[in-house]
Amino acid sequence: MAFNRIADRGFDARNPRTAMRALPAGLLSVGFVWIFTIVAAALFLFSAAMLNRLTLVLAPVALVSVLLYSFTKRWTQLSHLVLGWSLSIAPTGAWIAVRGNLASAVPLLLSLVVLLWTAGFDVLYACQDYEFDRKEGLSSIPARVGIGKALWISRGLHVAAFLTLIWLYVVTALGPVALAGVLATAGLLMYQHRLVRANDLGRLNAAFFTTNAFVSVILLVTFGSAVFLRSQQ
Repeated sequence: MAFNRIADRGFDARNPRTAMRALPAGLLSVGFVWIFTIVAAALFLFSAAMLNRLTLVLAPVALVSVLLYSFTKRWTQLSHLVLGWSLSIAPTGAWIAVRGNLASAVPLLLSLVVLLWTAGFDVLYACQDYEFDRKEGLSSIPARVGIGKALWISRGLHVAAFLTLIWLYVVTALGPVALAGVLATAGLLMYQHRLVRANDLGRLNAAFFTTNAFVSVILLVTFGSAVFLRSQQ
């Protein structure tokens, strides 16, 4: 996130929505944020080295992915999927960190859920910068196809995320507690898309921040509880 703010500081300064972020507003210096970013990256690689060999070998892939994302909006409308990929590394990375191998489809399915879910809500988020992105020549899906079509693309990505979540539930067979999480997630995703219309983005923050936070917590609690209950049997 710090590197993203460095890379986008020029755009952020020209965008009324982001002009008060720390760098364009002068609340932090670019040098300080660079130091913070370098220290964080070094700590990440050091931590990976302390876990196991495979985690260390793959750690640069994760790091390059999240850094590369910051530039993708300059040349491809698929930047939303790149962001999804960057965040989807986390579940599989955690699995490898704990087990030292990837001998299961479970973390890959969870990563695919995260990729599709993230890409879907990032398309929603980008709708608020439709005019600015077109003016600056930035490549987002809303800037390319318009807000109305972008909302349908976001819905399609979230439908795919939900279907993958069902697939994950079937593979793990975690029982009714996890199923409750799946159903709650479906309800929240539908509610999220009811909040946003092509001609009314006034409730976008509620759709983006609040709803997504609830999805994260619900899946953690329900699937985590289901795994715990199974371990006690």
